[in-house]
Amino acid sequence: MELHHLTLEDLAEYLRKKEVTSREITEHYLSRIDAHDEEINSYVTVLNDEAIRRADEMDAALSRGEDRGPLHGVPIGLKDIFCTGGILTTCGSRILSNFVPPYDSTVYRKLSDAGTVLLGKQNMDEFAMGSSTETSYFGAARNPWDRGRIPGGSSGGSAAAVASGLCAAAVGTDTGGSIRQPASLCGAVGVKPTYGRVSRFGMIAFASSLDQAGPITKTVKDAAILLEAIAGYDPKDSTSVDVGVPPYREWCGRDLSGTRVGIPKEYFVGGIQPEVDREVRNAIAALERLGCEIVEVSLPHTDYALACYYIVAPAEASSNLARYDGVRYGYRSEGYSDLIGMYRQTRADGFGVEVKRRIMLGTYALSAGYYDAFYGKALRVRTLIKRDFLEAFNAVDVLVTPTSPTTAFRLGEKTEDPLTMYLSDVFTIPTNLAGLPGISLPCGRDEESLPVGVQIIGKHFREEDLIKVASALESVLGAFGVAGESGAREES
Repeated sequence: MELHHLTLEDLAEYLRKKEVTSREITEHYLSRIDAHDEEINSYVTVLNDEAIRRADEMDAALSRGEDRGPLHGVPIGLKDIFCTGGILTTCGSRILSNFVPPYDSTVYRKLSDAGTVLLGKQNMDEFAMGSSTETSYFGAARNPWDRGRIPGGSSGGSAAAVASGLCAAAVGTDTGGSIRQPASLCGAVGVKPTYGRVSRFGMIAFASSLDQAGPITKTVKDAAILLEAIAGYDPKDSTSVDVGVPPYREWCGRDLSGTRVGIPKEYFVGGIQPEVDREVRNAIAALERLGCEIVEVSLPHTDYALACYYIVAPAEASSNLARYDGVRYGYRSEGYSDLIGMYRQTRADGFGVEVKRRIMLGTYALSAGYYDAFYGKALRVRTLIKRDFLEAFNAVDVLVTPTSPTTAFRLGEKTEDPLTMYLSDVFTIPTNLAGLPGISLPCGRDEESLPVGVQIIGKHFREEDLIKVASALESVLGAFGVAGESGAREES
């Protein structure tokens, strides 16, 4: 079997049996990136020499009997939103196109402590603002199953790299669906943990009350392994919650008998692509055959989630992005005559269209005279949305919905119509507003063989429930596999 078809668990076993070295695995992935990524465009920065040096260090450590666990010596990718000391970190933006952080994010530090080898930093929508990875300053990433289509966003580079075998696994971020939606569109598994479960320290902020980091992988068990490595309390992040991290891997393969699965009726309405509706209903039927009790529930404020999100998230972005002024770091325009002119020109040249749109939306919502009418009201609606979920979880253990209303659309198809683009996240946004964990896994294909994803939503800090249900479902439906050059599934 080719190395890029192996799961994290398989790679760990091969390394410990000395059937392969970390250097051989790393060279294999680097050669694939060199051969295939010019078209996929999933990486902004590839760390050829650094990755080989790191792999050699991990091989030497293993020879000395120093085993850091299941990720020891495994090559991974990282969304270019995480600060990596001494390594370019762009957040997909011109304004940070020359930014080299002096420190590591907690997520990167934990991955390093676990023994991973960083292959590179992966492409993304600028400042994580997008659903297609078309707003990146470094060009659009492409879906490996059909390279004329988008991979989803904003962690589209990470999902595309996993699906095309250009890394063993990746870590992305999710503010309104940015892990789950691209995972769904690329046939991968993506987990958005509970808000507070994974540290945001060193993760470049978009909307601070919504952002969370999580894994994108080939299988549910791989997601459990990676989540276990990055989760946990961090005193450097004031929103990190001191709740113990369970051994998620141990929840794979468990019996689902008696598990109560809620189906929110508001998520199965007009506008869903028929094949998505069909495949998600097939997945629900599979859960019933696995012993789950299927219960219809209602989340009555779902219709207001999108509008609420597009007040809260831009308002927070407006504040967070005020720091990029060309003074302390990042890009600075030339040709200005005074300080104010430098600010204006730097921000006008440094930010892309979508980022400017959201900064203006957020600034307007926070401005005097409109704060209560927009931002204050959005916060009250957010509370109602969260309350809907908590009431539903009185009756069920998890909720099951489509991840995205459609499969991957064509590049450029929605770039001129932001409202249509925003609807891509209509099923993932409510989870972020409520701070709940969610997972997306493949559940079928549309008529053009593009992946369809199903979303499972759990209670706060109950990621193990998601792993249990998703693992059982995957055992019936199967993993989606790796896309070959033609877009067809590679035989493993």
